[in-house]
Amino acid sequence: MQYIAGSREFHIKEPAVVSIGKFDGLHRGHRKLLGEMLSWKEKGLSVAVFTFSTPPNALVRGGVQTMIMTNAEREALLAGAGIDYLVEYPFDEATSHMEPEQFVKEILTEKMNARVIVTGPDCHFGYRAAGDCGLLTALESKYRYHFFVVDKERDQDNKIISSTYIREMLAGGKIKKANELLGYYYFISGRVEHGQSLGHRKLYPTANLVPPREKHLPRFGVYVSRVTTESGVYAGLTNVGTKPTVGARNAAGAETYLYDFSGDLYGEQIKVELLDFVRPEMRFASLDELRGQLDHDIVVCRTMYPFG
Repeated sequence: MQYIAGSREFHIKEPAVVSIGKFDGLHRGHRKLLGEMLSWKEKGLSVAVFTFSTPPNALVRGGVQTMIMTNAEREALLAGAGIDYLVEYPFDEATSHMEPEQFVKEILTEKMNARVIVTGPDCHFGYRAAGDCGLLTALESKYRYHFFVVDKERDQDNKIISSTYIREMLAGGKIKKANELLGYYYFISGRVEHGQSLGHRKLYPTANLVPPREKHLPRFGVYVSRVTTESGVYAGLTNVGTKPTVGARNAAGAETYLYDFSGDLYGEQIKVELLDFVRPEMRFASLDELRGQLDHDIVVCRTMYPFG
């Protein structure tokens, strides 16, 4: 997959089937849309996804807008899905004021070389999000592309699968439901950082990840986890949160104890998948009390998922 990030100066040479959106989480609804796009690959079109390097709402509303996955995580999943091009276009004041037809002409048909455009029914783009499916339909003949709408995917309760729905499940600690909607295990990835070393000295040795502020974390608490390292895959227990027992100003992150692992993971890139929720994060009166709770948590996690 060719990854084009932060640049306005690009041109896809071969004709492409293109979709636009945030693709946050790359959930089952996105996969349905990508499936339609990939069917055009057999007809000679490259498959290209257009998104922004920064979520539009972060500029429009100000502040940080969290995403279910980081840009790097989205890139990896899209590459694995068989996409040929991922364009992460800069989003700034100039881009936000681009008229919808200008966006279709200059970006979708000229830069992206779109011969086919595929979106969901709620697609919006351009200044004040004025562009929509109606406009894409109206401009088909003028800019010589074909436009198709893919209906939303729904869960077993007939509820539309969306990033917002998944965020709600994550906020409630309903990680199993979130995983069902995603179509894979929610994960946190990154390089293992040095923490306060209390785990090695007084508790259990752990792998510490501190994701960027943009990473949307689930309800703070303890989770059954599966960890992929450079040496293999291990079962574990992960605390997502700020570790209130050992300090008041810790950055939110994921601290994982791997049951059957011995070695040094510092500096290594790992992936922590959350399988099930065990309990909310708690503040304990002492490290001994925390140690006792962790002993109990490990037994609970091994019982819930006895693969470690």
